[in-house]
Amino acid sequence: MEYQDIEVPDTAACHTALEVATAFHSPSLLNHSVRAYLFAAIYGELNGIAFDAELLYVSSMLHDIGMTREFDSHTVPFEEAGGHVAWVFGAGAGWPVERRKRAAEVIIRHMWDKVDVEADPEGHLLELSTAMDISGRRTGDIPASLRAEVLARYPRLDLVTEFTACMTEQGTRKPESLAGGFVRAGIAERLAGNPLNREG
Repeated sequence: MEYQDIEVPDTAACHTALEVATAFHSPSLLNHSVRAYLFAAIYGELNGIAFDAELLYVSSMLHDIGMTREFDSHTVPFEEAGGHVAWVFGAGAGWPVERRKRAAEVIIRHMWDKVDVEADPEGHLLELSTAMDISGRRTGDIPASLRAEVLARYPRLDLVTEFTACMTEQGTRKPESLAGGFVRAGIAERLAGNPLNREG
């Protein structure tokens, strides 16, 4: 598989989701969102996992939007806030209610320890790809040449510092959330030790 073989959907919803992510994310978090999609799509293709590319792309672009100042919630975890944004985004895109719900589910489930691939292939892929990009879990499942190409096009920039600060703030303010558990479990150390940091 070559970089040019990665399916990036050319739909109005995908273009708009990228526009939204670009408007509200820092460059580091924007690149993280794009890498999350690319790693998910690569893994899915290499492992024969059929997935809805548009749904996965939109969910990838919006999965951390609940961490941004504009969409942060003081009442629910950031992934649930992001799911609500995705539901509203889907309504604006003309998606039926069930598809809006699916986008919200995929975003919420990216924080789970494991998502069943048969029940939710897009949630499974996003959970896996975000874990690769943040904590370094199973980065070897992406071929080295493809990792290098993705990191060259979408470098990590200040992701370690920025994401550590975002997650710590979320976990401290919402200690019962999954973010709170991640902070207590040492996500800052895993971020700092991610082998992708040395690759790009």
